[in-house]
This record gives sequence, structure tokens and C-alpha cells, in this order.
Amino acid sequence: MKASQRDYLQAAQKAGERLRICFFCGADEAGASAAARKLIARLDDPGERLDLSGQELRSDPVRLVDEARSTSLFGDTRHIFARVSGDEAHDAIQTYCEIADRGEADGAWPVFIVATSATDKSRTAKLLIKRGDALVAVFYPPDLRSVTADVRAMADAAGMRLNGNVAERIAHAAGLDVRLAQSEVDKLALYLDASPQSPKQASAADFETIGASTEEDGFMPLVNAALSGEVRKLPGELRRLREVSLNPVGVALALERRAAQLARLSASLRPGDDMQQFLKSQGVFFKEHREVGDQLQRWSGGKLERLVPRLSNLHRSLLANSQAAELILSQELAQIARYAAAGRQ
Repeated sequence: MKASQRDYLQAAQKAGERLRICFFCGADEAGASAAARKLIARLDDPGERLDLSGQELRSDPVRLVDEARSTSLFGDTRHIFARVSGDEAHDAIQTYCEIADRGEADGAWPVFIVATSATDKSRTAKLLIKRGDALVAVFYPPDLRSVTADVRAMADAAGMRLNGNVAERIAHAAGLDVRLAQSEVDKLALYLDASPQSPKQASAADFETIGASTEEDGFMPLVNAALSGEVRKLPGELRRLREVSLNPVGVALALERRAAQLARLSASLRPGDDMQQFLKSQGVFFKEHREVGDQLQRWSGGKLERLVPRLSNLHRSLLANSQAAELILSQELAQIARYAAAGRQ
């Protein structure tokens, strides 16, 4: 089955217990990850989670089948979550499908795969789209309106009612990243002591109280310094990274979000287009026009194609090396800034 970010839940519900494997792909890695978590949470008994990497699946294609049919350490239920890049999981999934077609996957644990830099046209997706026991869901970069709607839904679930444009402010402060937006909603609910059993009204002043540090010490000045090639400004931003204890993974997510935005805009930009009018027509926040316009001129075509998977690899490296994450991020940002400063295309 194939679904979009709007109807993947309905598709999963329709498949019911037949659904064995879910493949989440597309440019919106944050949305794909959030969808995977949402489907996992809807399992009757998710049980133990087993994490696999794309490198592990590529080097040992049989492991996915072995783990899906194995017994949990404590004899309980389990599910498998894999974060991969592109078609790293292709051979593992092909092996899994061959086993399932022989009727040897009955009772196997559910598998959830988030594939960055992959689309519904990838080899892996094509293996699964026509299968009744699989779901391929494609996630496109969200706009402010859709993330605002997601924030409202998060607030409802947390027992909060949002005043005026608070939901939109949260969406924008999170850089349209639903994971960061969920974190902001959670902090706001905790601050208000809100719950579904005891709903609370949330105001703009409340969000300013808990979100002040996010707005003041946000990720975007650092992201813009790197992607705009501001090599002289970058050292100061890296000092700020340390001084205010910015989350390296959060910075990486913001970088991925901006790169996905640039890829989407670059595909629509035509020679001779007026940049300001183009950005306005594409719904880019007016305060970001200067930075986004400059970065579009520096990152296009082949440069963007190389940047996107590189940022995905950076994200995985930060997750795997949390103690050295700040150093890894700083080195990568310096390289990106030097590359961006080399010239415009």
C-alpha cells in the first residue's frame, strides 16, 4: 500500500493485523519519524524496541528476518525500528519479503523503517508498494499551516487550549519540525500543569515564558551562518552553542529542515524569477527571505544533492556519539561553511 502524510493512519487501520512492515520516506524526515512513533504507539502491545541501523541491515541482510522472528529477551512482545539512508535496507527487506511469501513470517514482529534520502520511487519502496502486508508512506516538507494544525492536535492531546496564534508561534519557533514542536507543547503543558483530565488555557505570555530561551538562543543563527558561508561569524555562533548548551541534535534537525526547504524551493525556482516575489509566493516567512534567498544561490543542483545525505549522516553520527556530539557538529559546520563560502552557483 502507498499513502501520504495525510492518510497513512487510515491506511494502517485498514490493513489491520495484516500489516507487517512500514516504510516511511520522503523529504520530511521529522514527519516520517513522528509517524513511525505514532503507529508504534497504536500497537496493542509494542513491547521491547529493537533498533537497527542502515549499515547493519546492508552488511547483514538476513538479520532483519532473524530479529523479526526471534524471541524478546524477556519473552515479551517486541517491535523493530530501523533508521536508514536511501536504499540501505533494500536487500534486507527483499529477504524479508521472500520469507513472508513462503509463509514463514507468520507471527513475526512488526517492522518500522524511516528512510532518509529515499522516495516512493526508490527500489525499496517499489518492493513494498503492491504488498498487502506493507505500507509505504511519503512525507513532504510541511508548511506553516500544516504544522500549526499538528501543534493544535498535540495541545488537545495534552489538555491545552491555545489562544490566538500561539500554535503558529510554536510551529515557527520549532522550525516546522514536529518533534521540536512536540517538545515545546510538552514543556508548556508541564508549566501549566495541564492534562486531559484537567485542561488549561495557554496564552502567548505562557509560551513566551517557557519559549524565551528557544527564541533567543535558537538554532537558526547557527544554521544560517553555516549554510550562508559566513566563516567569520561561525566561531561566535559555535561559542554560543557551548555557552547556552544548544542541543547538537536539535541543530542538526534544523539544518536538515532548511536543506529540505532549499531542495523544494530549488526545484520550483526558474531562471529570471524575482527572488523576493518567488519566496513570498512559496510561503517563506518574510523575516527569512534574505537568508533563504542567499542560500538558494549558494546551494542548488549537485551541491544540494550532496548536502542532504551528508546531513542525514551527521544526524546519525550525533545520535551514536552523544559524548562527542558537540565536537562532531562543530567540525561539520565549519566544513559546510567553507564549502558555502567557496562561491555561488
